[in-house]
Amino acid sequence: MTEPIHTTREIEAMLPHRWPFLLVDRIDEYDPDAQRIVGVKAVTATEWFFQGHFPGMPVVPGVIQVEALAQTMGVYVAKQPGFGDRIGLFAGIDECRFKRVVKPGDVMRLEVTMEKLGRRFGRAKGVATVEGEVCCEATLSFVIPDASVLR
Repeated sequence: MTEPIHTTREIEAMLPHRWPFLLVDRIDEYDPDAQRIVGVKAVTATEWFFQGHFPGMPVVPGVIQVEALAQTMGVYVAKQPGFGDRIGLFAGIDECRFKRVVKPGDVMRLEVTMEKLGRRFGRAKGVATVEGEVCCEATLSFVIPDASVLR
């Protein structure tokens, strides 16, 4: 395995999320020309959401998969000039599909390709895979509200 582009600690410097809700362990690829980034989330048996989803049959909730993709998009956006200290909020989740169960021991590859990035709005296609099989795909959009909204 090659060295990551960004470690967990470096991701924490770019995103406001922290344990137990930081869902990207590392960034393995970043290609600003292709407007693409790839993150990784290793799913462990001790994840907090497995306590209730589902006892005796742990399955990563779909919303957690979507959030992991969104956080990967957040890293991409944070790396762009003028965005580093701004927080985006979900504006939409479109064409979302879940195609494979994700369980403890799986490693999700989180690939995000930006389709649009403006000063206050962005949209990207996200695809999460495990061992080359798509587990989640969606078009994700966000807005960056005025600072007063987040006070």
